[in-house]
Amino acid sequence: MKMDLTELYEEYGRYIYHLCLKLTRNKEEAEDLMQDVWVKVVRYSGKMDSVDRMKAWLTTICMNTFRDRYRKDVRRSKHVMNQPETLDVPILDLVPSDNPTPVEMIEQNDIQLMVQQKIGQLDGIYRTTIEYFYVYQYSLIEIADLMKVSIGTVKSRLFRAKKYLKELIMDDSAVREYVTA
Repeated sequence: MKMDLTELYEEYGRYIYHLCLKLTRNKEEAEDLMQDVWVKVVRYSGKMDSVDRMKAWLTTICMNTFRDRYRKDVRRSKHVMNQPETLDVPILDLVPSDNPTPVEMIEQNDIQLMVQQKIGQLDGIYRTTIEYFYVYQYSLIEIADLMKVSIGTVKSRLFRAKKYLKELIMDDSAVREYVTA
């Protein structure tokens, strides 16, 4: 499918805007999201010739961009709240510290090592898919490009990899008790 960016925007711009508006439910956020989507489209415009269904490709970019923005927003706004007027104690005294205690750091490190060891036991294709998605935080499109497979294949590999990883963890009683406790 041969199409330049201007034609692409004219044909699908309204659709992407309405999808962004539906996802964000806010005009300003929808405009910001749409801008991010079109930046990615421009970035990947060299790969547009190999796209069979342009609308599906654009929808995937839009959904992934929205998910990425949502994850970042959730991380940024961990402890934002208004202090009630009747409260005598400063609200900041009630917010837990972001700095983990030494015990929590050791437990977190132990769990990371156990999970990394279990990931290492996965077959290569599943291990690679999990690492691309969770460690390197590549989008499904980027993983599909890297692995030279379809997005559907990446999704099914990711689903199976998580299933196999869970089985490995649950089969090891020591790891299971430590991770799920």
